[in-house]
Amino acid sequence: MSTTITIHDLMQKVVDLQGSDLHLVCGNPAILRVDGELRRVEMPLITPAQNKELIFSILTQEQQDYVKVNKELDFGYQYKEKARFRVNVYHASGALALAARLIPEKIKTIEELDLLPILHDFTLYPQGLVLLTGPTGEGKSTTLAALIDEINHKRAEHILTIEDPIEFIYQPDKSIISQREVNQDTHGWDIALRSALREDPDVVLIGEMRDHETIASAITIAETGHLVFATLHTNTASESMDRIIDVFPAAQQPQIRQQLAGVIRAVVSQRLLPKKGGGRVAALEVMIANAAVRNLIRESKAFQIESIIQNSSEQGMFLFEKHLFMLVQQGKITAETARNRAFRPDEIERMLAKE
Repeated sequence: MSTTITIHDLMQKVVDLQGSDLHLVCGNPAILRVDGELRRVEMPLITPAQNKELIFSILTQEQQDYVKVNKELDFGYQYKEKARFRVNVYHASGALALAARLIPEKIKTIEELDLLPILHDFTLYPQGLVLLTGPTGEGKSTTLAALIDEINHKRAEHILTIEDPIEFIYQPDKSIISQREVNQDTHGWDIALRSALREDPDVVLIGEMRDHETIASAITIAETGHLVFATLHTNTASESMDRIIDVFPAAQQPQIRQQLAGVIRAVVSQRLLPKKGGGRVAALEVMIANAAVRNLIRESKAFQIESIIQNSSEQGMFLFEKHLFMLVQQGKITAETARNRAFRPDEIERMLAKE
């Protein structure tokens, strides 16, 4: 090989540094993300030929052929017995590139992740829709895995996951778990979701509600008496409700509002923040669908959900800024971090001024 470092060497560095991501982009050295910050590996700049050699070393012949034709590919990769990576191979400026996210081998509990205790309640719902929202890389999959594994250890259920690719590997305990990977175990999201109801699930995890079809299917599955967990790339609970409704044609939106109001149980918006002393900690906004929230969804007044969250802390709801302020008080993050990451800057300033 024209370069002495292998992709397994780089994956080992991610594991050793407890990083989250590995990036291989031509014209750069390998780059790792550790505690949310990018770090360059001491090595020569990677040429297109070297990058192809590095990347193709972990692809099957079938995957190599697929990338040549389709230009990009998502898949899960098991690195020895040490770690699993969610890998995206793509093209940039005409050359191959790679982004690999480390998936920890051990699924952490809600307590180990230092999440709000109210999340335990979401595993007890008999049916409905629970959403984890936020940009990519903010720990949504890790939080979902903690919820799913808690159900696995506490109840006898059939848990069905539909993912692209499979991330965390669950070890069946009281539950049975069917993990389906798009393009490996099914030909597509729409096909997998249509057949989900014929597979006798109790709990369904949908890796991402990405379009009209997946959103409609998630609502239907929740309506038919199942507990559905899913992710969405939105910031707040009110924005999540609007995003779901807006993907449907205007003529269907009144009906979707009624359906969504009927099935939604909770929305958690999550961000990972730099923790004092190193590492990262999750900050959450939590909406629980009480009668007032459901009514606002039906009446197309989702923008008022924020005030419900603010005034319903006794029900376990948390405004994002309230959790930021709590993390500052606990000494886990700095006031400056809270200011920089707040959704509502005036609100966090008001809270900090009282301290």
